[in-house]
Amino acid sequence: MTTGMNAKDAERSSGGLWETVRVIFHALLLAAFVRIFLFQPFNIPSGSMIPTLLVSDYLFVSKFSYGYSKHSLPWSIPLFEGRIWSAEPERGDVAVFKLPKDNETDYIKRVVGLPGDKLQMIGGVLHINGEAVKRRRVEDFVDGSGAAARFVETLPNGVSYETLDLVSNGQGDDTRVFEVPAGHYFMMGDNRDNSTDSRFLTQVGYVPRENLIGRAEVLFFSIGEDASLFRPWEWPFQIRWSRLFDAIR
Repeated sequence: MTTGMNAKDAERSSGGLWETVRVIFHALLLAAFVRIFLFQPFNIPSGSMIPTLLVSDYLFVSKFSYGYSKHSLPWSIPLFEGRIWSAEPERGDVAVFKLPKDNETDYIKRVVGLPGDKLQMIGGVLHINGEAVKRRRVEDFVDGSGAAARFVETLPNGVSYETLDLVSNGQGDDTRVFEVPAGHYFMMGDNRDNSTDSRFLTQVGYVPRENLIGRAEVLFFSIGEDASLFRPWEWPFQIRWSRLFDAIR
Protein backbone atom coordinates (compact mmCIF):
# COMPACT_ATOMS: atom_id res chain seq x y z
CA MET A 1 0.00 0.00 0.00
CA THR A 2 2.76 2.41 0.98
CA THR A 3 4.71 1.52 -2.14
CA GLY A 4 1.68 2.23 -4.32
CA MET A 5 1.15 5.66 -2.77
CA ASN A 6 4.81 6.50 -3.25
CA ALA A 7 4.59 5.55 -6.92
CA LYS A 8 1.53 7.74 -7.42
CA ASP A 9 3.20 10.63 -5.64
CA ALA A 10 6.29 10.22 -7.80
CA GLU A 11 4.16 10.13 -10.96
CA ARG A 12 2.25 13.25 -9.88
CA SER A 13 5.49 15.05 -9.05
CA SER A 14 7.03 14.08 -12.39
CA GLY A 15 3.95 15.31 -14.25
CA GLY A 16 4.05 18.63 -12.39
CA LEU A 17 7.71 19.11 -13.18
CA TRP A 18 7.16 18.36 -16.86
CA GLU A 19 4.25 20.84 -16.98
CA THR A 20 6.47 23.54 -15.45
CA VAL A 21 9.23 22.85 -17.99
CA ARG A 22 6.70 22.94 -20.83
CA VAL A 23 5.28 26.30 -19.69
CA ILE A 24 8.75 27.81 -19.34
CA PHE A 25 9.77 26.52 -22.79
CA HIS A 26 6.66 28.01 -24.42
CA ALA A 27 7.22 31.31 -22.61
CA LEU A 28 10.81 31.47 -23.88
CA LEU A 29 9.67 30.70 -27.43
CA LEU A 30 7.07 33.46 -27.24
CA ALA A 31 9.60 35.94 -25.84
CA ALA A 32 12.09 35.05 -28.60
CA PHE A 33 9.40 35.47 -31.27
CA VAL A 34 8.39 38.89 -29.92
CA ARG A 35 12.00 40.07 -29.68
CA ILE A 36 13.02 38.90 -33.15
CA PHE A 37 9.90 39.78 -35.14
CA LEU A 38 7.89 42.37 -33.20
CA PHE A 39 9.49 44.52 -30.50
CA GLN A 40 12.99 44.76 -29.09
CA PRO A 41 13.94 46.77 -25.98
CA PHE A 42 16.82 49.24 -26.09
CA ASN A 43 18.30 51.63 -23.59
CA ILE A 44 19.91 55.01 -24.25
CA PRO A 45 23.56 55.17 -23.10
CA SER A 46 24.50 58.66 -24.37
CA GLY A 47 23.10 62.16 -24.77
CA SER A 48 23.21 62.37 -28.58
CA MET A 49 19.39 62.41 -28.89
CA ILE A 50 18.63 64.91 -26.11
CA PRO A 51 16.03 66.39 -25.70
CA THR A 52 13.99 63.68 -27.47
CA LEU A 53 15.70 60.84 -25.61
CA LEU A 54 17.57 61.10 -22.31
CA VAL A 55 20.36 58.95 -20.91
CA SER A 56 18.84 55.89 -19.19
CA ASP A 57 15.62 55.99 -21.17
CA TYR A 58 14.36 52.51 -22.06
CA LEU A 59 12.29 52.06 -25.18
CA PHE A 60 10.68 49.57 -27.51
CA VAL A 61 11.68 49.42 -31.17
CA SER A 62 9.27 47.93 -33.69
CA LYS A 63 11.22 45.36 -35.70
CA PHE A 64 8.51 45.04 -38.37
CA SER A 65 8.46 48.75 -39.35
CA TYR A 66 11.12 48.43 -42.07
CA GLY A 67 11.01 44.69 -42.74
CA TYR A 68 13.75 42.29 -41.73
CA SER A 69 17.43 41.82 -42.52
CA LYS A 70 20.14 39.63 -41.01
CA HIS A 71 20.57 42.36 -38.37
CA SER A 72 17.04 41.63 -37.16
CA LEU A 73 18.33 38.27 -35.91
CA PRO A 74 20.40 37.69 -32.77
CA TRP A 75 24.13 38.11 -33.52
CA SER A 76 23.19 39.16 -37.09
CA ILE A 77 23.10 35.54 -38.26
CA PRO A 78 23.46 35.71 -42.09
CA LEU A 79 20.49 33.53 -43.03
CA PHE A 80 19.63 35.79 -45.98
CA GLU A 81 20.83 38.91 -47.78
CA GLY A 82 19.09 42.27 -48.10
CA ARG A 83 15.67 42.89 -46.55
CA ILE A 84 12.44 40.93 -46.71
CA TRP A 85 8.99 42.56 -46.43
CA SER A 86 10.92 45.80 -46.75
CA ALA A 87 9.31 49.19 -46.02
CA GLU A 88 10.96 52.59 -46.38
CA PRO A 89 11.58 54.75 -43.31
CA GLU A 90 10.00 58.16 -43.34
CA ARG A 91 11.92 61.38 -42.95
CA GLY A 92 11.87 62.23 -39.25
CA ASP A 93 11.70 58.65 -37.93
CA VAL A 94 13.85 57.88 -34.89
CA ALA A 95 15.53 54.62 -35.89
CA VAL A 96 17.93 52.07 -34.45
CA PHE A 97 20.59 50.71 -36.81
CA LYS A 98 23.85 48.81 -36.83
CA LEU A 99 26.89 51.07 -37.19
CA PRO A 100 28.12 50.56 -40.78
CA LYS A 101 31.83 50.46 -39.92
CA ASP A 102 31.50 47.37 -37.71
CA ASN A 103 27.93 46.07 -38.30
CA GLU A 104 27.77 45.30 -34.57
CA THR A 105 27.24 48.47 -32.53
CA ASP A 106 23.66 49.68 -32.10
CA TYR A 107 23.10 53.38 -32.81
CA ILE A 108 19.93 55.46 -32.56
CA LYS A 109 19.46 58.64 -34.61
CA ARG A 110 16.83 60.49 -36.60
CA VAL A 111 16.35 59.87 -40.34
CA VAL A 112 16.79 63.26 -42.05
CA GLY A 113 18.03 62.24 -45.49
CA LEU A 114 16.55 59.74 -47.95
CA PRO A 115 18.22 58.12 -50.98
CA GLY A 116 19.11 60.78 -53.58
CA ASP A 117 18.84 63.72 -51.16
CA LYS A 118 21.54 66.36 -50.92
CA LEU A 119 22.17 67.59 -47.40
CA GLN A 120 24.41 70.24 -45.90
CA MET A 121 24.83 72.03 -42.59
CA ILE A 122 25.34 75.78 -42.94
CA GLY A 123 25.79 77.83 -39.77
CA GLY A 124 24.14 75.10 -37.72
CA VAL A 125 21.07 74.99 -39.97
CA LEU A 126 20.21 71.80 -41.84
CA HIS A 127 19.64 72.23 -45.58
CA ILE A 128 17.90 69.53 -47.65
CA ASN A 129 18.09 69.72 -51.44
CA GLY A 130 19.17 73.35 -51.29
CA GLU A 131 16.42 74.51 -48.92
CA ALA A 132 16.97 75.45 -45.27
CA VAL A 133 14.89 73.35 -42.91
CA LYS A 134 12.50 75.55 -40.96
CA ARG A 135 13.33 76.01 -37.31
CA ARG A 136 12.19 78.33 -34.54
CA ARG A 137 13.76 79.20 -31.23
CA VAL A 138 11.93 78.06 -28.10
CA GLU A 139 12.72 78.07 -24.39
CA ASP A 140 16.20 76.84 -23.42
CA PHE A 141 16.65 73.23 -22.42
CA VAL A 142 17.90 73.09 -18.82
CA ASP A 143 19.35 70.10 -17.00
CA GLY A 144 22.02 69.45 -14.37
CA SER A 145 24.82 70.49 -16.72
CA GLY A 146 23.31 73.89 -17.56
CA ALA A 147 21.20 75.51 -20.27
CA ALA A 148 21.27 74.95 -24.04
CA ALA A 149 19.56 76.71 -26.93
CA ARG A 150 16.57 74.71 -28.09
CA PHE A 151 14.83 74.82 -31.47
CA VAL A 152 11.79 73.19 -33.05
CA GLU A 153 12.84 71.90 -36.46
CA THR A 154 10.28 70.99 -39.13
CA LEU A 155 11.26 68.73 -42.02
CA PRO A 156 9.81 69.10 -45.55
CA ASN A 157 7.22 66.37 -44.85
CA GLY A 158 5.88 68.28 -41.82
CA VAL A 159 7.51 66.21 -39.06
CA SER A 160 8.59 68.46 -36.17
CA TYR A 161 10.90 67.72 -33.25
CA GLU A 162 13.24 69.55 -30.88
CA THR A 163 16.99 69.96 -31.35
CA LEU A 164 19.73 71.45 -29.17
CA ASP A 165 22.50 73.84 -30.15
CA LEU A 166 25.15 73.64 -27.42
CA VAL A 167 27.83 75.83 -29.02
CA SER A 168 28.20 78.21 -31.94
CA ASN A 169 30.43 77.06 -34.78
CA GLY A 170 30.47 73.45 -33.62
CA GLN A 171 32.41 70.78 -35.50
CA GLY A 172 29.35 69.67 -37.48
CA ASP A 173 27.74 73.10 -37.96
CA ASP A 174 29.28 73.72 -41.40
CA THR A 175 29.80 70.79 -43.74
CA ARG A 176 30.25 69.83 -47.35
CA VAL A 177 27.25 68.74 -49.41
CA PHE A 178 26.36 65.10 -48.76
CA GLU A 179 24.56 63.21 -51.54
CA VAL A 180 22.84 60.14 -50.12
CA PRO A 181 23.51 57.03 -52.24
CA ALA A 182 20.74 54.71 -53.39
CA GLY A 183 19.68 52.31 -50.66
CA HIS A 184 21.16 54.49 -47.88
CA TYR A 185 19.97 57.04 -45.33
CA PHE A 186 21.42 60.10 -43.64
CA MET A 187 21.02 60.04 -39.85
CA MET A 188 21.52 62.84 -37.34
CA GLY A 189 21.23 63.20 -33.57
CA ASP A 190 18.90 65.85 -32.15
CA ASN A 191 21.70 67.05 -29.84
CA ARG A 192 23.56 68.48 -32.81
CA ASP A 193 26.85 69.41 -31.13
CA ASN A 194 27.08 66.15 -29.19
CA SER A 195 26.26 63.56 -31.83
CA THR A 196 28.52 61.37 -33.95
CA ASP A 197 26.32 60.75 -36.96
CA SER A 198 26.22 60.70 -40.78
CA ARG A 199 27.97 64.07 -40.97
CA PHE A 200 31.15 62.21 -40.01
CA LEU A 201 31.76 59.81 -42.86
CA THR A 202 34.66 57.86 -41.33
CA GLN A 203 32.76 57.24 -38.10
CA VAL A 204 29.15 56.71 -39.19
CA GLY A 205 28.47 57.97 -42.72
CA TYR A 206 25.55 56.85 -44.86
CA VAL A 207 23.53 54.00 -43.32
CA PRO A 208 22.62 51.09 -45.64
CA ARG A 209 18.99 49.96 -45.69
CA GLU A 210 20.13 46.50 -44.57
CA ASN A 211 21.52 47.98 -41.32
CA LEU A 212 18.17 49.32 -40.12
CA ILE A 213 16.81 47.41 -37.13
CA GLY A 214 13.57 49.24 -36.47
CA ARG A 215 11.72 52.39 -35.51
CA ALA A 216 11.71 53.69 -31.93
CA GLU A 217 8.09 53.69 -30.77
CA VAL A 218 7.53 54.24 -27.05
CA LEU A 219 9.37 54.74 -23.78
CA PHE A 220 8.53 52.05 -21.25
CA PHE A 221 10.92 53.16 -18.48
CA SER A 222 13.18 56.08 -17.62
CA ILE A 223 15.39 56.68 -14.62
CA GLY A 224 17.99 59.28 -13.69
CA GLU A 225 21.48 58.45 -14.91
CA ASP A 226 22.82 58.79 -11.34
CA ALA A 227 20.58 56.01 -10.06
CA SER A 228 22.53 53.13 -8.53
CA LEU A 229 21.74 49.43 -8.60
CA PHE A 230 23.04 49.28 -5.03
CA ARG A 231 20.65 51.97 -3.69
CA PRO A 232 17.23 50.59 -4.60
CA TRP A 233 15.53 52.69 -1.91
CA GLU A 234 16.29 55.75 -4.08
CA TRP A 235 14.68 54.36 -7.24
CA PRO A 236 11.17 55.78 -6.65
CA PHE A 237 12.69 59.26 -6.52
CA GLN A 238 14.95 58.69 -9.55
CA ILE A 239 12.31 57.35 -11.93
CA ARG A 240 11.18 59.94 -14.47
CA TRP A 241 7.51 59.16 -14.04
CA SER A 242 6.31 61.77 -16.54
CA ARG A 243 8.22 60.06 -19.38
CA LEU A 244 6.79 56.58 -18.91
CA PHE A 245 4.85 55.34 -21.97
CA ASP A 246 5.57 58.50 -23.97
CA ALA A 247 5.40 58.00 -27.74
CA ILE A 248 8.67 58.85 -29.48
CA ARG A 249 8.42 61.57 -32.11
